[in-house]
Amino acid sequence: MTAAKRPGPIATLLACSTALLISGCQTVAFSVLNTGHGELPAAETVTFDQKLDLKLDVHRPKPESKKPPIAVFFYGGSWRSGNRGEYAFVGEALAAKGILAVIPDYRVFPQGRFPDFEYDAAHAVRWVFDHAAELGGDPQRIFLVGHSAGAHIAALLGTDKRYLESVNLAPADLAGVVGIAGPYDFLPLTDPDLVEVFGEEQDWPTSQPVNFVDGDEPPFLLIHGLGDRIVWPRNSRSLQSKLQEVDVPVELISYPGVGHFRIAAAIRFHSLAPTLEDTASYILKSNR
Repeated sequence: MTAAKRPGPIATLLACSTALLISGCQTVAFSVLNTGHGELPAAETVTFDQKLDLKLDVHRPKPESKKPPIAVFFYGGSWRSGNRGEYAFVGEALAAKGILAVIPDYRVFPQGRFPDFEYDAAHAVRWVFDHAAELGGDPQRIFLVGHSAGAHIAALLGTDKRYLESVNLAPADLAGVVGIAGPYDFLPLTDPDLVEVFGEEQDWPTSQPVNFVDGDEPPFLLIHGLGDRIVWPRNSRSLQSKLQEVDVPVELISYPGVGHFRIAAAIRFHSLAPTLEDTASYILKSNR
């Protein structure tokens, strides 16, 4: 009798992608994503907000990379879950491309509601600006990158100047924003879970990046899978249109047939989609 062939890592990930709300499957998926990387320095953990005990991980590229660009990556999880350790695969993948990657935690529901996580993210960005030189990175090339809810966080930092102004920065200080499968124009809210996160209806418009585009934004790269049924691709098209109206440089890359989880998993398993290549190329070609 022939033993049944065990599914490979990509097959396991795709099977789990249809059931990511099931904690057991989600644990398996992140375990697969964070297994079997190349030889890079171990991530360094730093507390960037002592009061809230919020930490970030720094993933350094190989020593021969001098003054690399910096990517601050915000993970997704519907603003209700996630942690920096689950996304070590992103930090390691970006570092392997020669990018200094920083992955901060932020408050998620119920510890935090909108706009708490935006202020947490702004504080993380402030820390990166303050320590870029000692980390060996280029303080003139600091990018925000995010997937899903993390893309929303990054985009709102890049459009609504209030958050960066709270830490004496401005959107124009950023070299760019990369949003991967992000929600930028998602009203009205009908999901009770999202209503809990974003509060009273009269405040909902302040959560939408499209409502704050006025021309002082950094360049944007938007990446979206056309098979995404969790965050509809129209979100990226809407933000692209708003940015184009005020002549902010913006590029939208769409992947036919690629869904919401697959586009992030592709950062680890490149055959799933060119997410990593497109993201890294955009960051590395910057000559700000």
